[in-house]
Amino acid sequence: MMKLKKGDEVIVTMGKDKGKKGKVEKIYAQRETALIPGLNLYKRHLKKRDEKNPGGIVDFPRPLAFAKVALICSKCGKPTRIGFKFDNKIKKRICRKCQAVI
Repeated sequence: MMKLKKGDEVIVTMGKDKGKKGKVEKIYAQRETALIPGLNLYKRHLKKRDEKNPGGIVDFPRPLAFAKVALICSKCGKPTRIGFKFDNKIKKRICRKCQAVI
C-alpha cells in the first residue's frame, strides 16, 4: 500500500530543496516518486512552435523519490513516518510520533 497520497503535505529531507514544504500533486507508483509543484525545479529549453507556445527556457518540476520526503502530520505538525493500523478490518494510516490517524 502507498504511504503517500495525493494532497498530502510533505517536507523535503534531502537534496537542493531540503527544508521546503509542499503538497503532493501526483504519485508515480511504479517509480515510487511524487510530483510536488514548486519543488525540484529544472530548466528545459523549448523550441518555438507557434504563437501559443513561444518557446524559451521553462522551469518545470521533476518528481522526488519517496525516500527524500517526509509526511507532515496534520495533528502534531511534525515530519513523521507513516504506520498502519487496522480498525474493524479497515486499514488506516497513522502518525508514528503522536499515533493520530492521518
